Amino acid sequence: MGWLDRVDDQVDALTQARALQEASRSAEAYTVLERVLATTTDPRTRADALVQRLSALINLGRTAEFTRAIEEASAAVRDLAEPYLHGHLNALAALAAHHQGALDRCVTHLVKAARALGAVEDPDRDTAWGWHDLAMAYSYLSFHGYALGAIERARQLGLAAGIPEETFTAPGIRLRNAVALDHNGDSDGCLRVLRDVATDLGRFLRAGRASQLRPSSLAAYGYAAARRAALGDRLETDSDADPARLLAHGGDSARARDMRDLGQVCLAIAAGRPIEAVTRLDTVRVSSETLGAAEGARLRSIALSRAGDHAAAHRADRLAFRLAAQRNDRLRDVYIDGIAARIDHEEMRREAARYEGEALTDPLTGLPNRRRLERYIASVVSRGEPVVIGVCDLDGFKAVNTRHGHHSGDLVLQRIAGVINRVMRRGDFVARYGGDEFVVVLPGAGMAEAAEVARRIGAAVAGEDWESLVPGTPVGVSIGFAEVSGTGAALRDALSIAFEVADREMLRAKTRPRAS
Repeated sequence: MGWLDRVDDQVDALTQARALQEASRSAEAYTVLERVLATTTDPRTRADALVQRLSALINLGRTAEFTRAIEEASAAVRDLAEPYLHGHLNALAALAAHHQGALDRCVTHLVKAARALGAVEDPDRDTAWGWHDLAMAYSYLSFHGYALGAIERARQLGLAAGIPEETFTAPGIRLRNAVALDHNGDSDGCLRVLRDVATDLGRFLRAGRASQLRPSSLAAYGYAAARRAALGDRLETDSDADPARLLAHGGDSARARDMRDLGQVCLAIAAGRPIEAVTRLDTVRVSSETLGAAEGARLRSIALSRAGDHAAAHRADRLAFRLAAQRNDRLRDVYIDGIAARIDHEEMRREAARYEGEALTDPLTGLPNRRRLERYIASVVSRGEPVVIGVCDLDGFKAVNTRHGHHSGDLVLQRIAGVINRVMRRGDFVARYGGDEFVVVLPGAGMAEAAEVARRIGAAVAGEDWESLVPGTPVGVSIGFAEVSGTGAALRDALSIAFEVADREMLRAKTRPRAS
């Protein structure tokens, strides 16, 4: 029994919405899904419609609506023990997080999606589409090996469910792999992959099966052909493999639209019109996530080189290298931060196990809570060690909840917890005190060390990409520190006084002018 067999209300409408999205007509699918949501009371129907609506929003590139759509779909799916729904939602949430630039959330959703989809006991065509969307998310994050494995899983499940092989050919995965090679200096490797993509298309055309290809796949085949031509391969314009004809497909997909715009740049280069190509690059607006942030700079370099301006071409190529390296650095940081978080989590879990029956960890951030903080400070001071405590309060957090909702507020708190943890010294202690307030404890430190820690925290928070997570709502932090002086019976009073002093310093920090 497949997923839709367990849905009792408006199955025909949900099936229609699926067909529309498969045909790259997501705007029409969105309208159908809105009607379903306005009229259904069935929890499974509502959950399915909300997951599909998120897919439509991603296809349409309506980034500003992602967060609320994820929040609503998550609330609907949460209480349903349906692995397919959880898996597909997390695959889509990974795509959304990638487009918002939140790579840490993206990786988390990828792991959850793979686990949930792998747990589906009776996989059907919907499960196949879940694996397809997971493959897309892997691909956009440049996890090309994982992407190929996931799309093969989708293809196998699809064949078992009667879905033609061409539906899950997914040329976009290999296309992104190819341009990533070129961005990193391996143009020969790029051409080899693009030629393999062209061979697949030729096989489908000769077999008369091209009509089974999805519109978005046709657009990807078109861009692959145009990109090959820009690198010097012969341009085919007198057959069904004509890139201009293929690029016209893609329906209302935002990613297909980006490939269409950049494809025209490639075709201008291939036709010997490099100045036109540069002019087009100056006017088009495409998402850096579709083919990587470096793609525009790399095409500019190729065009300028063809125009004979080799100095400017070299500068553009250097920019492409830098943009590609920045992406690799961000992925590395996500990986390192993830390992660090696992180590911290294991250490906190072992520590918490010493206090059976007591909740000592904040469930949202995974940090120690107020009760564990007080025990920790007491144990440090009782050993006669000097200690400094710092109160960290978020700036702009109320506006986050007001404008973007409490789900986004929770995401901000989780990211702040990770940022503070990342920049602390070895042996320092971080806790969530309550609300948007965090406390740091610096054992064996004085106020000079505290000032350096405050600077590092402030710089790390300021360096986060808050615009992609909560657009238009800047997030900052104000910090105040104080030394704890007291032992024995006077310890409680000493802690209370230190917290008051640190709190006053934090409020004073809020009123100081910030560098712009």
